[in-house]
Amino acid sequence: MENLQANNLVASSTNVKSTLGANTLKEKTITGQITDEKGEGLPGASVAVKGTSIGTNTDSKGNFTLKIDDSKEAVLVVTYVGFTTQETTVGGRSVVNVQLKSDTKSLDEVVVVGYGTQKRSDITGSVASVPKNRLSQLPVTNVMQAVQGSVAGVNVSQSSSIPGAEPSTIVRGQNSINASSGPFVVVDGIPLSKTGGSLNDINPNDIESMEILKDASAVAIYGTNGANGVILITTKRGKTGKPSIRYSNYTGIEEFSHVLRPRNGAEYLQKYKDYLIQTGQTQTSPVPNYNELTNYNKGIETDWLGLASQTGIMQNHNLSISGGTPNIKYFIGGDYLNQKGVIKGYQYKRISFRSNLDINVTDFLTVGTSLFINNNNYDGGRTNLLNASAMSPYGQIYNNDGTYTIYPMFPEQLYTNPMLGLTTSRVDGNTNLNGNAYGEIKFGGKLKGLKYRMNLGYSFIPKHTGSYTGRQANDLLGTANSFYSQTNSFTLENILSYTKDWDKHHLDLTALYSAQQREYNEASARATGFVNDELGFNSIGAGATQSSSSYADRYGLNSQMLRVNYSYDSRYLFTVTARRDGSSVFGANTSKYGLFPSVALGWNVMNENFMKNNRTINNLKLRLSVGQSGNEAISVYRTITTNNIVREPFNGLSTIGAVAGNLGNGNLQWETTLSRNIGVDFGIFNNRINGSLELYKNNTTGILLQRSLPIVTGYYNVFDNLGETSNTGIELTLNTRNVTKGDFKWETTVVFASNQNKIVDLYGDKKDDLGNRWFIGQPISVIYDYKLAGVWQKGEDASKQDPGAVAGDLKFTDVNGDGKITAEDRVILGQTAPKWTGGLTNTFHYKNFHLNVFIQTVQGITRNNNDLTYADETGKRNTPVDVGYWTAENMSQTRPSLAYKNPRGYGYASDASFTRIKDVTLSYVFTPTILDKLGLGGLTVYASGRNLYTFTNWIGWDPESAQSQRGSGDWTNNYPLTRQLVLGLNVSLK
Repeated sequence: MENLQANNLVASSTNVKSTLGANTLKEKTITGQITDEKGEGLPGASVAVKGTSIGTNTDSKGNFTLKIDDSKEAVLVVTYVGFTTQETTVGGRSVVNVQLKSDTKSLDEVVVVGYGTQKRSDITGSVASVPKNRLSQLPVTNVMQAVQGSVAGVNVSQSSSIPGAEPSTIVRGQNSINASSGPFVVVDGIPLSKTGGSLNDINPNDIESMEILKDASAVAIYGTNGANGVILITTKRGKTGKPSIRYSNYTGIEEFSHVLRPRNGAEYLQKYKDYLIQTGQTQTSPVPNYNELTNYNKGIETDWLGLASQTGIMQNHNLSISGGTPNIKYFIGGDYLNQKGVIKGYQYKRISFRSNLDINVTDFLTVGTSLFINNNNYDGGRTNLLNASAMSPYGQIYNNDGTYTIYPMFPEQLYTNPMLGLTTSRVDGNTNLNGNAYGEIKFGGKLKGLKYRMNLGYSFIPKHTGSYTGRQANDLLGTANSFYSQTNSFTLENILSYTKDWDKHHLDLTALYSAQQREYNEASARATGFVNDELGFNSIGAGATQSSSSYADRYGLNSQMLRVNYSYDSRYLFTVTARRDGSSVFGANTSKYGLFPSVALGWNVMNENFMKNNRTINNLKLRLSVGQSGNEAISVYRTITTNNIVREPFNGLSTIGAVAGNLGNGNLQWETTLSRNIGVDFGIFNNRINGSLELYKNNTTGILLQRSLPIVTGYYNVFDNLGETSNTGIELTLNTRNVTKGDFKWETTVVFASNQNKIVDLYGDKKDDLGNRWFIGQPISVIYDYKLAGVWQKGEDASKQDPGAVAGDLKFTDVNGDGKITAEDRVILGQTAPKWTGGLTNTFHYKNFHLNVFIQTVQGITRNNNDLTYADETGKRNTPVDVGYWTAENMSQTRPSLAYKNPRGYGYASDASFTRIKDVTLSYVFTPTILDKLGLGGLTVYASGRNLYTFTNWIGWDPESAQSQRGSGDWTNNYPLTRQLVLGLNVSLK
């Protein structure tokens, strides 16, 4: 190392002479030592002269020698990994010793934990903070898209990239079977979940911080809402100082991240020829359908996929103003998002406005508001990707009059023109008007430390959808639909908190009483049989046949909560929480209330005397928690028996009648999740390596399960508290500072999570439910099917094992060994939830340039692949080139022949694991010198790409993308993953 330091000194000295000139340099040699807070030398610390390229590193004892220009005022900048950067003026000194302080920002960081905040070093539960750099420079429409893969134990998946589509989120595995497993979302202390709102209503640019509560100690304060985890979002608020005006913008393009290309003309003709051979038919035409002959004879081919798609464009503009005085602070922000999808007709527009205000009325009274309005717009007719991928390249696009041909491959009528959706009228939008207010009183005198806070929340969400399908879209009668709904939600919270410190003791008490109510109503109308298509859905009364319906419900929740946090000497931490919830969803035969307690212990080992002289370990905390949380799991009115209204003919008249609807169960109670968590937070080598490791086990009992009933009862099923599930897992978050030397820094973050989910019991008898594919000891959602053994080849005898099978048919494994393929040969082929997930983030800094590369991986996931099965369609429809098919010549062992009809309904289970270059962002932060010339307070420009490349064995559009088949599912969700490339800037004015 001494030789290395000498080389550095020579290089630095030479650099000084070449820069300043030998004749003008007045050299001065300074020496010194860089030490930590204990006075011990720090080897390898960087010592540089501010504003120059002169610098060196300390030796093994923390000593340094440096030659500087004594004619100028020199300032030394000293940096070392895990310590706060310090600047020191040399002045007339020749010996400069600098003592660095440990960088404890992460430990002193204040974290939102629900109904309050805590220092991270005092937290006993499992609380993960979303990295803030993922909230500012990623082109996402929903904040969970930025979270995807970056937080251990939080599985975010996006089955469709439709503009404005919301990803699904599961925290620490699926607990319930029939109920939603999505986390509870709270924004600025007021619930967003169960109000009719969604995270699409929250502008990502408005978010200051985002925490995810995972274990019982963290989520128990939310009681019945905490079983599936809790997401806490805090929006930006004003700070004391002159007004700060910020503008951000990004503009970019979208394209398919991977194209499952249909066959071109020659490939399509060959497939049809092979189909006729394999089905024993004689070919009388080069193309399957009459309408294809014209284009075939003219040599005209149509790229239907290109016709139905386009280059997507997205842009976002955000403007905010914040500031305030010591007594009044404000934040005002507006945002406009416009996204045009890669499939024609798909679009998403969002306009939002937020105003946050905090006022110190007196020394003891503070009031404030959090107001926002958000409008989501999904209007427009849409093209059909499923039909576009199925069209013959010789199909007719237009009629002679310029209108779209209904059946481009006539007389084939399975597939209509994919462009017909553009001729329909369609509106789809909703608005969220949300107003929250608070008042907080701080008591003094002998009651110092006591605070009372009241939170009031209200949201109004109207929604309207309407559509009209007319003659040009193959509806000869004309069909109109109109739907209106509105949701009113109210929240009232009374929070009493008390904080006291004495000697080495710290006490924090929080008590809560809250009430929530939601009222929902809807009305819909439908009509068919219109004289013309002029008025669309705006005159439903003009339809010959009409129907209408309406619905309304009301939901209420009352809650009480007490939490006690105690710590001694910042070493021993103790948290106990109890919450009592009463929900209106439960019936009269049982208590509507449930009690959910938790207790947690923490030990800051690093603060013990025996650790003070440990130079290797800088942070070590052990955490242990156990507790219960609940889940209502059902919607309102499921505990009461209701009838459905029907219209039937009687004595020649249309008569209203009633039929069996829902069979109620007044004995329903809560699903309850018992959660245990062990965690360790650590930091070593001056916090150069730090992170956390978590082990957990959750058991959910009393699952609200739909039990099947004999049809003679008039009901198909009834809810009952029956099942039990478990989730066991491990989570690791690791942060490393790999290189910190001069102008170059390299940091890495690794997250890893593994979850084992299984059904412990269903109906109390430890028996499987084959009909629902629920198996004891297996994950909740599995693929249960035949095991593919290959493809029957010519010359092989299938008559004994699979009578009727011929060459080119799929061959399955005789699992039970009875010599025949029967339903008993089906086995569990895999699970639809990943066995483990991970994320790798590398961040590089060089001067003002910053490069962030994030890689996501999802492993051990199996899905049925709809892109591999085209039974009863292969003769006439187009198919993807990558899918392929068996012939006697290629002897494929994975793909059947074109004549195969898939009589057993095999789902083509496939490995859906993948590793993805999720996003890459390169940014440049302008220096103060340039900013002064531009008259700006700050300027950052960046280029970002998302979903750049995916490594996978999946054959299809994308392993995450859900593609519906013809005649099943919702084709509007056939919208594969997209790749985005954007340019953006963040500007702040002086």
